[in-house]
Amino acid sequence: MSVSADAYTNAERAKEKFGKANPVPAGILPVEVTLESEADQPIRIEVSTIQLELRPHDGARQDIDWLTVAEVADAIAHPGGPAPPKARRFPIGIPIGGDEKKVEKLADILQPLSLDADILPPMGKIHGFLFFNLGHNMNLAEAASLYVPNATVIPSNKALMFFEVSLGSASGH
Repeated sequence: MSVSADAYTNAERAKEKFGKANPVPAGILPVEVTLESEADQPIRIEVSTIQLELRPHDGARQDIDWLTVAEVADAIAHPGGPAPPKARRFPIGIPIGGDEKKVEKLADILQPLSLDADILPPMGKIHGFLFFNLGHNMNLAEAASLYVPNATVIPSNKALMFFEVSLGSASGH
């Protein structure tokens, strides 16, 4: 199995890919992940355990979990945090506010681009984006690695070694 990762640190490049749902201005790093297999058997990837490992030059290590599409869409729609709830004069149903419709539209754009498969077919490939909150500091990608800890061959449940891909060559393209 091979793993490759391409960090979209440049807002213009990310805008070309995501359009209105560009996560970079919200401080979120999109990482395009490609998993390829040359094995004759399927491989299960526990996508939920994939992390971004930050190792800045000061030596402090930090592991960051990826964000769901809904979390990314909410951060894009509410860059300053969620809006306060609006008081209604008359309790007539529970209509979805304009902001929530905006979040749903952004999520609809992001969902097909996200990495949402967990079975790598024999001799196959899966790819998509994972999103990591870097708090508007895209330079952290230079000291980051994508860590894929849990991959097992099906049906034997034989564990494969972990995979770690450096994003240090992320030149902001």
